Amino acid sequence: MAMQIPIYRDDHKTYKADTCSPLVAAANAGKVRIAAVGRGSYPGRRLPDFALPQVRSLAYWDAPNQQDWGLDWHRNEGIELAFLESGSLEFSLVDQQHSLRPGDMTITRPWQPHRVGDPYVMASRLHWLILDLGVRRPNQPWKWPGWIVLTEQDLEELTVLLRHNEQPVWVSTPDIRHCFHQIARALDADREGSSISRLAAYLNELFVSILEMLRHKDISLDPSLSSTSRTVKLFLADLQSDLEHLAEPWTLRTMAEHCGLAETRFRHYCKILTNVTPVHFLERCRVDVASQMLIEKPQMTITQIAMACGFGSSQYFATVFKRHHADSPKAFRGRALPGKDDAG
Repeated sequence: MAMQIPIYRDDHKTYKADTCSPLVAAANAGKVRIAAVGRGSYPGRRLPDFALPQVRSLAYWDAPNQQDWGLDWHRNEGIELAFLESGSLEFSLVDQQHSLRPGDMTITRPWQPHRVGDPYVMASRLHWLILDLGVRRPNQPWKWPGWIVLTEQDLEELTVLLRHNEQPVWVSTPDIRHCFHQIARALDADREGSSISRLAAYLNELFVSILEMLRHKDISLDPSLSSTSRTVKLFLADLQSDLEHLAEPWTLRTMAEHCGLAETRFRHYCKILTNVTPVHFLERCRVDVASQMLIEKPQMTITQIAMACGFGSSQYFATVFKRHHADSPKAFRGRALPGKDDAG
């Protein structure tokens, strides 16, 4: 039986809800990990009819590396709340583009066109909720599900604030971040609907926290990073742009010491900024630079490039390179530069 996709009609135009097909394909290919429950064409374990009615998708993805896919312009049948826990991500509306930072939350109204990625998704951990409010034509009233326990007055206020919200990106409050983290834990623990009650409780807490945030509207869209976070960010930027810096024999301990931090704190900030561990990020930077040098510096041997990028040996370089490119440095160069014979 064909899956019915919700349709929205406006001024003689018809729009279909998104199917998340690039995300589903990436998850099936092992490029990104997702934990999700959903309905219709959305990914994840199927929600039974009685469980959280009107929730179309409740999920998170964990992308450890830059992806080769993005979610191009699309619309969702419900309000979409998304929270970037770590990494970075481009988010666009028709007339706006935002570079999301860790802790940012986006609010997208039903059927509002938007895009995630420019064009590709970066290394990131993103949480989201899509809640169908029954909107299929302009100016239809929002119909909240019965499991929402906000008072009638609070729910009316929340509806007005969300319907007329013109600020798509907010810096989340600690309460909002806590809710998304708890939802993710419940998704991970769920076995055949065992976490439905917990999810309902956390979603109610999330909407209360969003109402409080919108009431105050005192959150700056562009907060300055803390001095510690800024120090780590600058160090990581140097790894990407300075070959001498990259070639240093870094370990987790020496990187942390360079930033004046304990290893645990350094790992924490690195994960927030990049969505990967410090050692993984260092490895990725070295492979990226080596890939460029293999093509742009044909006069250098593979061993010379390995040493210039901070790899201890050509054998270790080949092992790490193959893990990222599914190919050896020699084969990679051979495809890019036919006729280049390099024994190492």
